[in-house]
Amino acid sequence: MTAHPLPTGTPAELGVDASGVHAFLDALGDAPDIEPHSLMILRHGRQAATGWWAPYTPERPHLLYSLSKNFTATAAALAEAEGLIDFDAPVLSYFPELEADITDPRSRSMLVRHIASMASGHVADTVDVAYATDPAEPVRGFLLQPPDHDPGTVFAYNQLCTYTLAAIMQRETGQRLTDWLRPRLLDPLGIGETLWQRDRTGRELGFSGLHATTDAIARLGLLYLGDGVWDGKRLLPEGWVARATRAHIPTAGAMGETDRQDWDRGYGFQFWMSRHGFRGDGAYGQFCLVLPEYDAVIATTAATEQMQQYLNLVWRHLVPAFHPGPLTGRDAEDRALGERLARLALPPAAGSPVPPEGARDRATARLTPYGGVCADQPTLTAAELAQDAGDRWTLSLVEDGHRLDLPLGGTGWAVQDQPGPVAVSGGWADDGTLAVEVVFLETPHRLRVTCSLADRTFTAHWRTRPLSRPPVPLRRLRAPRGSVSVSGPAGGRPEGPQERP
Repeated sequence: MTAHPLPTGTPAELGVDASGVHAFLDALGDAPDIEPHSLMILRHGRQAATGWWAPYTPERPHLLYSLSKNFTATAAALAEAEGLIDFDAPVLSYFPELEADITDPRSRSMLVRHIASMASGHVADTVDVAYATDPAEPVRGFLLQPPDHDPGTVFAYNQLCTYTLAAIMQRETGQRLTDWLRPRLLDPLGIGETLWQRDRTGRELGFSGLHATTDAIARLGLLYLGDGVWDGKRLLPEGWVARATRAHIPTAGAMGETDRQDWDRGYGFQFWMSRHGFRGDGAYGQFCLVLPEYDAVIATTAATEQMQQYLNLVWRHLVPAFHPGPLTGRDAEDRALGERLARLALPPAAGSPVPPEGARDRATARLTPYGGVCADQPTLTAAELAQDAGDRWTLSLVEDGHRLDLPLGGTGWAVQDQPGPVAVSGGWADDGTLAVEVVFLETPHRLRVTCSLADRTFTAHWRTRPLSRPPVPLRRLRAPRGSVSVSGPAGGRPEGPQERP
């Protein structure tokens, strides 16, 4: 739990037109490729409008993907302020044991500020080749890849830049990022539980893997909106926000798509420049939008590959809703918006919780993947249907000897926390087909499982595919509590080569 809730105000008194928020919610509802999970709109340091789409809830941490990078950059600012790292020092100087191995002059000239601004000189992400080159020490694998250009001259969205920055901090502070940030940032901001995925080295990834609440995103945004000052106390070094949130390297055309307007406006120290203000973002719609011109922060979580479309809706509907002063005579509109935000929900999948009479005699079954393997989730080896004495049905997904039991019942989302936090909806479409949706509540991911009784097979398809190769087991699609979370080859590579959908 957070130390104290952020202060609230009505939209009208904070100069936010409720009709603009309604229009934004309408637009999300009309966008079939956007699945919203949460929304927090803050104005003048107070909550103006907040909502979570059930079964997502405020207290659950959510996988932030590349929005993790902004917490890493903030940790770097604090480490620099304590004299532990130098942005103008060579990266190699922090890894003297690699001195003899790294002979390429461009790799040797790479500075900390270059990796902080995605300007290592490479023209493509190096995460795959770095982990393949040296799974035990990805930093060595990274530095062994000769940059294509001089560091500081070209932009490429490169996960190993941020990973190396995080590795430097964890080496120099002697702590993991979450432990380093807890007394310096997280506790002062009132941020509760944060959990960060680690790789086989034991390091927290830095470039991704952080699980935190939408409230945590909002608080980080407010800190940057306030130039690093929180409740009258300076937490970030003076001048850091200006340094981190100006373009250090141009990004125009770097993503290879001319229509991605908000990825063509420059990159700072792990922050993107936007058409309005600046932002941190993570794959599938995890956003921290900081809008100094409007004294506003918008924090979101979602599941979408249409991230530019999501931002377009923000610019089209929410930004015009910000007015320079309070609005009068809007009590009824504000109440209606509050009521709508309180009842937000993702529509559950259709289906009957019990099979039709014609299916009962053959519903208890063990099913195998259609075609012999699940293309979307090849770790799944079987699905089992069973009925208990109370006529309740359970679908169990089996992978690597582990079972994920999914009770079927009711017409909404059935939420369970063990063995992992998931929500299930759906049921029997007809006497030969069972279709369910499984939402992994601490991630942006949803799996659709369809069982065919006629041929005793099943399929599983992701709405948004987890960025891990090989695929992460379903039981690990959650915040990494209690043990090191590893994936990839031999536990080495935690995510896909590029988060940008």
